[in-house]
This record gives sequence, C-alpha cells and structure tokens, in this order.
Amino acid sequence: MKPFQLDTHTTTLRGVFYPTGHLLLMLPGRDHAEQAARKIVAAGVDANEMSLLPPETVLGPIAQTVGAADAPFPSPGSEAEMVRQMAKLASQGHWGLLVHAPRTPDAYKVMRAVRELPVAMAERYRQLVIEDL
Repeated sequence: MKPFQLDTHTTTLRGVFYPTGHLLLMLPGRDHAEQAARKIVAAGVDANEMSLLPPETVLGPIAQTVGAADAPFPSPGSEAEMVRQMAKLASQGHWGLLVHAPRTPDAYKVMRAVRELPVAMAERYRQLVIEDL
C-alpha cells in the first residue's frame, strides 16, 4: 500500500477532503482494514492503489480539512458531513481504507471483495457526487 498524502488531489477547491475517483471504506479496527486490503488485492486491484488511514490520520489532517467549510454559509455539498462521519467512526477506533477506483466496474469489484466484512461506511467519490455504497 502507498502512504496516504493529503494534497490538492484529495481535496475540494475549498480544501475539504474529497478524493475524486476513490472509494473510502471505514472498518472497525486495523485487522479488518488490512483484511479488506488483502481481499481487494486478491480481487485484482493493485496494492499501490490503496492507502490505509489510521484513526489518527482521519482525526488529524483529514478532519481538519472541514475547518470553516460551512462559514459563512453551509456548503452546498455533503463533503464536510462525510468527513464528520469519518471522524466519528475514527474516534471509535475505526480505520479507513482509501482505494483508487475511478470507474464503476472498479468500485463494484472492490465492494464485492469486501461484502462479507463489517464495513461501517463505504463512499465512492465521483466528480461532484458522493455515492453511498
């Protein structure tokens, strides 16, 4: 897996976490997140297309992207709310797995691979749309 890097490719113009072309999975603990990664690799996704997100990363740099996203007016999108949901799960010990899956068949391949795991949150970040999976 590649190390996660928060940059302009994983945020909106306002700086809020929004990794277009990726699936974000939240699982209860490191073991489940690593198990998900192994199943996704077994399904044919390159390990270099994934990043493990420990709770500290979600609660630190990712959660901080929300900042003043709703000021002076509420955001028209749901990206800030998705970050808040991620942070809530991370505060309970959940780990994230960020998987590059730009096409619909890629996203379905990932979801089929993890269907038997306790995925607490699965979001697909497309251009202008966050899709619950």
